[in-house]
Amino acid sequence: MGELEARIRARIEQAGGWLPFDAFMAEALYAPGLGYYSSGRPTFGLGPQGGSDFVTAPELSPLFGQALARQLLQALELTRTEDLWEFGAGSGALAEAVLDTLAAQGRLPRSYRIVDLSGTLRERQQQRLARFGDRVQWLDALPAHFEGVVLGNEVLDAMPVKLLHFDGQRWHERGVAVGPAGLQWADRPSERRPPYDHGHWVPGTVTEIHTQAKAWLRTLAAGLARGAIFLIDYGFGDAEYYHPQRIGGTLMCHHRHQADANPLVMLGEKDITAHVNFTSLALAGQDVGLTVLGYTTQARFLLNCGIGELLQQADLRTRANAQKLLTEHEMGELFKVIGFVVEGQEFDAIGFAEGDRSHRL
Repeated sequence: MGELEARIRARIEQAGGWLPFDAFMAEALYAPGLGYYSSGRPTFGLGPQGGSDFVTAPELSPLFGQALARQLLQALELTRTEDLWEFGAGSGALAEAVLDTLAAQGRLPRSYRIVDLSGTLRERQQQRLARFGDRVQWLDALPAHFEGVVLGNEVLDAMPVKLLHFDGQRWHERGVAVGPAGLQWADRPSERRPPYDHGHWVPGTVTEIHTQAKAWLRTLAAGLARGAIFLIDYGFGDAEYYHPQRIGGTLMCHHRHQADANPLVMLGEKDITAHVNFTSLALAGQDVGLTVLGYTTQARFLLNCGIGELLQQADLRTRANAQKLLTEHEMGELFKVIGFVVEGQEFDAIGFAEGDRSHRL
């Protein structure tokens, strides 16, 4: 038994023999020195050869950050703010591409502030971004009040989720217990329900609710006095997320660029994610004084931000990798972008100029 499993078993015992899945997921991903994101694993990479488990858009192509920089610059100007904030900056590839692009235009922000819980990733970011000097800063948490434009790429999918299971009669919350063969699923009756009820739940359905993602956005909104927020991740609106045919939910693990659906094994060695419910996120933002700027696919957002022009100027290899950001069967359709702005500071964001799907949330 590894240290992480021993720690989780101890937590289960302290909790009376049952740990809700969101608490288990938090331990598996973020337990100090043991969790997937805090153990120093080389999580990001183009392939399994270097020990990585998955690839993100900024790792695939610098054109992702170059196109995104155009939207960020517009938002800085129209909200009259001077600072960029990035959550979960990964290897620093996105920050590097954005800063290089803005520097080439002579439009660097006053500061680029990174909030990241992983000390190991912070070290990688600091090495990669050292040439920008004190302009790049790292924080462990947000200040109580701040201004600026906030960016989060593949942050929400790694936030712990609650699992619900419908047995044909009623809903249960799914958690983790210890059985004869090790960690196992265990359900308890619950008053929790999916936020969208189509009335056709199939017995055996398992799905997720995103209490932590919504709480995170509420905290962000409470502190943001002036500015905008752009969040990029894979996910759906309510009707698609909770479609009767999606009986297994969206929970997924990633290891060496292979996917599986069992988070109870190989603890700390693989990523655990869930798709984002963008309807739930949009409503949570509106409840705390944010206005939705727009919602669209990653492909449409990047095209609106000028990635087509960048592709024409790029070499063959760069174009080939960047195409994965746009094609439907890769990242183009599954990944979405949602934008928020503090109420009263609305503007026409270029990333949503065409193909805005806000009406489908």
